Order: sequence, then C-alpha cells, then structure tokens
Amino acid sequence: MATQDLRMGAAAPRVALLYNPRFRSIITQVVVALALIALIAWFVDNTITNLRRANIASGFGFLYSRAGFDISFSLIPYTNDSTYLRAIAVGTLNTILVAVMGIVTATIIGFIVGVGRLSRNWLIRAISTVYVETFRNIPPLLVIFFWYFGVISALPTVRDSIALPFGSFLNSRGFFFPKVIWGEGAWLIPVAFIVAIALVLFVRSRAKARQEATGQRFPVVWTSIALLIGLPLLAFFVSGMPATLDFPKKSVFNLTGGMTLAPELLSLYLALSFYTASFIAEIVRAGIRGVSKGQTEAAYALGLRPRSALNLVVVPQAMRIAIPPLASQYLNLTKNSSLAIAIGFPDLVAIGGTTLNQTGQSVEVVVLWLVIYLAISLVTSAFMNWFNARVALVER
Repeated sequence: MATQDLRMGAAAPRVALLYNPRFRSIITQVVVALALIALIAWFVDNTITNLRRANIASGFGFLYSRAGFDISFSLIPYTNDSTYLRAIAVGTLNTILVAVMGIVTATIIGFIVGVGRLSRNWLIRAISTVYVETFRNIPPLLVIFFWYFGVISALPTVRDSIALPFGSFLNSRGFFFPKVIWGEGAWLIPVAFIVAIALVLFVRSRAKARQEATGQRFPVVWTSIALLIGLPLLAFFVSGMPATLDFPKKSVFNLTGGMTLAPELLSLYLALSFYTASFIAEIVRAGIRGVSKGQTEAAYALGLRPRSALNLVVVPQAMRIAIPPLASQYLNLTKNSSLAIAIGFPDLVAIGGTTLNQTGQSVEVVVLWLVIYLAISLVTSAFMNWFNARVALVER
C-alpha cells in the first residue's frame, strides 16, 4: 500500500506537468517549428537535386553577365551590353516610379470622390457613386486594357497630335512634354528645397505650440507653399538660372526632343490610379462617417462655415480612422503594378521574366522578386505606421 502511494505521488507531478497550459504550449510550438524546418529543408534539398539533374548552376553569379536585351523605358542609363543586375535595377526603379505616381494620384482622386459621395448636391453624389461602383467591380487587368487599348491606342497619330499647354503633345505614342536640362550650379536648387522642407517642419511645430498656448492660428499652409516655391526659385536666380527647356518638336513621322511617357507607362499609371482611387474613396467616406455628428455641430456652434468645419474639424479626425486601411491600398497598388507585363511595360516582373527565360535561373529570379517586393512593402508599411503614429491622438 505504501509502495503504491509512493508511485502515485511520483506520477502526480508528471500528470500535472502534462496538463499545464504553458508546458503544452511550449511543446506544441517546438513541434511546429521542427516540422517547419524539416519542410523547408526538404524543399531546399529537392530544389538543389532538380537543378543538378537539369545541369543548371545555382547562385546569383549570372547577375554580372551581359543581359543582351533592350529595355524600352529606363530611368537610368542602360544598353543591351549592361548586366542582368542593372536590368533588374531598371525594372525595380520602374516599379517604384509607377507605385509612387499611382499612390499620389489615387490619393488625390480618392479623397475628392470620397468627399463627393457625401455631397448634398445630387449630381456630384451620383457621379461619385457611379465612379466608385464601376471601378471597384472591375478586375484591375481589365482596367489596364481599357486605358491601353480603348483610350491611349485610340488617340490621334503623331501627325495629328493633340497640342497641350506648355509645349506638350498627346498622341497614340504617348505624352510628350518639355525636358529640363540642368547646367552648372544647379545643385543649389535641391539644397534650397531641402532647407525649405526643414523650415516648413519648424514652422509647423512652432505654429502648433503657439496655437496650444494662445489659441491664435498661424497661416501654416500659405507659409509652407511660399517656402517650398520661393526658396528653390531664389536659388534658381542666384545660381544664374542654370536650366533650359528642351521642347518636343513635331516632324513628319515622330516627335523629337523633350521627354516621353510611353503609352504603356501612361496606361498603367492611369489604370492603377483610377482603380485604387475607388477603394480609397470608400475609405475616406467611411472615415468621415466615423466622426461623430456632434463634432460638426460643435464646429457650427463656434461659427465655422461648412467648408471650414470640414477642413479643420472633420477631415483631420477622419484621417486618423482612414490611414491604416490606406496603407493596405498603397500596398495593393504596388503589387498590382506587376500586371504591367500584360501590356509590355518593363517593370520588375517583366524584366525578371526575360532574365529567367534567357538564363534558366528560375529559383534565383523568383527569390529576387520576393525580396524586392517584400522590401518595397515593408518600407511603405513602415512609413505609414510612422505617419499613423504622428497623427494619432495622444491620451492623457
């Protein structure tokens, strides 16, 4: 009897340990981690075996070989004698260009349409609603095709180009506009612009402190515009106006000079901007709806007009609600830019696909795609998280 009691006493801690939630959680996590490591090791071993069987050398050494293909649009110097690494860099910069242009335009359009959906004017509200419901329910690839085949391709030929202000032209071959050629001393202009940004941040912080202390408002917006335009303009004149404009000129078969937005880039940019703007509009509308009606009534009670109440009271609070979902739309726009391959724009995916076909380095190219898109997404998320923390209400 005593021996049996001793055995039961020794087994009791084991049973208690087995039913301990913390112990079971640790064991579960260890088992899952080991299984995941084993699965990854199996994938790696299987990939290496298949590459050896196909006589394909693994590694990223191919990036330093001659690419041998042309790229229709590049932000940096590139020829077919450049390396695959430079070709991938060209594709990455093109993707970032489309993403930045699209994010800025989609935000502006989405904000206007989102506010328009809440307008008291029936026509504005109806147009905004039709816009949102149309673009939100069409796949982004079809929107790209619409702009490329239905709009840009239907524009006049070079001979009948549409003349736009400031010496610009629009035709089926793209958008042609003047090119700025910088001379000596032009470095002073970006330096002045950076100084202007620093002064704008200083003015904003001082104006906020002054308003909290005295209640007096300072014209921050107009002061910021004056600094951002005035300082670079002053630097431009001080440095001897080191810039000339190269205007596009019409010839018999083409336009020469200036800069060009190719039809592929123009279509992709417009498609992603208008498509994503429809989602941003709903986010803005939901953010404004999320602000208590009491805030608007309090603004009216203080004597603010409807437009001032919207700009000073409703929108700042609505943006605190809208910023987190806005980050997701910015990431979606960046990833949707990979659809550029459908119309031949040389983005990261298109150039990576050409590299894959020529070298056979499928695993390495896919890894590059994953790493680059992940890096762009993480940088975008980090910036939006920082901005969200800046505008968040500080609890006391």
